[in-house]
Amino acid sequence: MAGEIPDLVAEARTGTGKGAARTARREGNVPGIVYGGGEDPLPIQIPFNVLFKKLKEGRFLSTLFNLKVEGQDDVRVICRDVQRDVVKDLPTHLDFIRLRRTTKIALFIPVEVVGEDVSPGLKKGGVLTMVRPEVELRVTAGDIPDHITIDVSEMEIGDNVSISSVDLPKGAKVTIDRDFVIANLTAPSGLKSADDEEDEGEEGAEEAAAEDTTEENSEE
Repeated sequence: MAGEIPDLVAEARTGTGKGAARTARREGNVPGIVYGGGEDPLPIQIPFNVLFKKLKEGRFLSTLFNLKVEGQDDVRVICRDVQRDVVKDLPTHLDFIRLRRTTKIALFIPVEVVGEDVSPGLKKGGVLTMVRPEVELRVTAGDIPDHITIDVSEMEIGDNVSISSVDLPKGAKVTIDRDFVIANLTAPSGLKSADDEEDEGEEGAEEAAAEDTTEENSEE
């Protein structure tokens, strides 16, 4: 089922147009509009500092928010556009769209790992590397999964987990049309170094044997 959707607190904005937008910016806010969902557009504004922090967190355009505006019912929204100043590259306007529970949307879903305590590869000192700690899935707004799960209980050093081996939540689909690795289990750096030295030693022995053979053939 759906996990905790982050709140996005905004204020209703009086007036529309360039004049009202400039006033909002002078007061330290970023103007925006919420539309869709069969309701009238709602002009809003968000404090610049709050918005800037969320933008720096990343994936703002693919995060589902619970929009809270005083005097309005909470509504699930996603940002469809962030307009920026062409010189300063700072946000100047936002466009949000309301989502119905049946709306399909692409979101990044966290990956949860199970079986680490019994994984033979990890017991041997292997290192589990999360190539994709989140996976982008197309899901229904009313049924967003908390996470997807990968099982590493049988993984050995050198194994990996790809998206094709994961049981996705009902109704969820991967947005990338190809198989890709989510996590891999590699040897610890110390073991890698020892293997490299062993390989180099074998290569050196083979080269020496080849040189000896060449010398014997030359003497003949």
